[in-house]
Amino acid sequence: MGAGFAGVACVRRLERRLTDREALITLLSPFSYQLYLPLLPQVASGVLTPQSVALSLRRSQRHRTRIVPGGAVGVDTAAKAVVVRTISGEYVTEPYDHLVLAPGSVTRSFDIPGLAEHARGMKTLAEAVYIRDHVIAQLDLADASNDEAERAARLCFVVVGGGYAGTETAACLQLLTHNAVKRYPRIDPRLIKWHLVDIAPKLMPELGDKLGSAAMNILTGRGIEVSLGVSVASVDEESVTLTDGRVLPSRTLIWTAGVAASPLIGTLGAETLRGRLVVSPDMAVPGLDGVWGLGDAAAVPDLAKGEEGAICPPTAQHAMRQGKALADNMVATLRGEKTQPYVHKDLGLVVDLGGMDGVSKPLGVELHGMPAQAVARAYHWSALRTNVAKTRVMTNWLLNAAAGDDFVRTGFLAAKAGTLRDFEYTDAYLTPEQVRLHTASFRGGAVEAG
Repeated sequence: MGAGFAGVACVRRLERRLTDREALITLLSPFSYQLYLPLLPQVASGVLTPQSVALSLRRSQRHRTRIVPGGAVGVDTAAKAVVVRTISGEYVTEPYDHLVLAPGSVTRSFDIPGLAEHARGMKTLAEAVYIRDHVIAQLDLADASNDEAERAARLCFVVVGGGYAGTETAACLQLLTHNAVKRYPRIDPRLIKWHLVDIAPKLMPELGDKLGSAAMNILTGRGIEVSLGVSVASVDEESVTLTDGRVLPSRTLIWTAGVAASPLIGTLGAETLRGRLVVSPDMAVPGLDGVWGLGDAAAVPDLAKGEEGAICPPTAQHAMRQGKALADNMVATLRGEKTQPYVHKDLGLVVDLGGMDGVSKPLGVELHGMPAQAVARAYHWSALRTNVAKTRVMTNWLLNAAAGDDFVRTGFLAAKAGTLRDFEYTDAYLTPEQVRLHTASFRGGAVEAG
């Protein structure tokens, strides 16, 4: 369940290790591609095309997995069946012997007045494409307007979240507007304002004080105003009100304030830790026969840290390795062998701030500026799963460096607000009673699972 880093790594490993006679593999995913999420800010800023970060699941010659085009909206562990809402809006029920829960995460939001109606996210490919269109549209509308107040509001952009996603989003999109404004002679570049807001006292605290300060200097050097220890109090169509009392006239609020496990996890009735599914070190779910969990949606113990209660952070690095380790444990279970605990020492962090800037900490070595950006791009490039994707990304980087951007809007979702709910379908999940209605024929062992 899920075609993110964890789910795809698990499926690919199972395809290699199990024969057709040993197992039938089914993948539940609304899209037939794996999204390389860390590069989304570069899609939003136009450096990369959307196709270059969407890695097809059907290109592999070894592909034999049945892909169901839909998202799981409920699980009945007693009936060993999953309810799936397909992309056509129909509900189908899929039986299982072993279930791998890798539904990933959604943007974490709070009960802030106006947030659900006016915030945009940066979690899906569609959101990145929409954000790019929206930002360019604000420049177009500001350029055409004769109302100074409207121009100021359209040229003020607010990004909430001082983690990797928020920092990279603010940095990359600020470069977009900085370069695009040269094509708008009626807009004074000094009118364009970017604000990065986060409730935490430090920017990207996982990087340490030195690199956090380096990132802060890069952002402020570009004119981005960073406000720490502050959050959003309310938002409406024309302004964002912060908790320190400031009111920012703005038509754009990009919300990247962390992630939360998929709402699907909350429908299982299993034990959770801060919203993530509790699993044992081998990633099996205690008390649920044949159910496994990993990735952003699971609280996988981080044994490499040596700290009691430590769990793996929701990063691509861990998700990919967990997928392979879980596949090996499933194979061991099927063959009557012993499973192994997941152990992986974090290799470091990379942050691409666009242009020639970055901050990185590979293997504990602190870098900033151009060397850090080179390391960040080299890491992302090497982590892409297919040679086709690597070729597309490298070509995009070279073309953008040589020719720049034409700042073209596609008109994607031009007539809709493009809110978090529109893209992440967080209200699509069924209640336990609704799930049981769909799985009634599977309960009591009436149907043999495949």
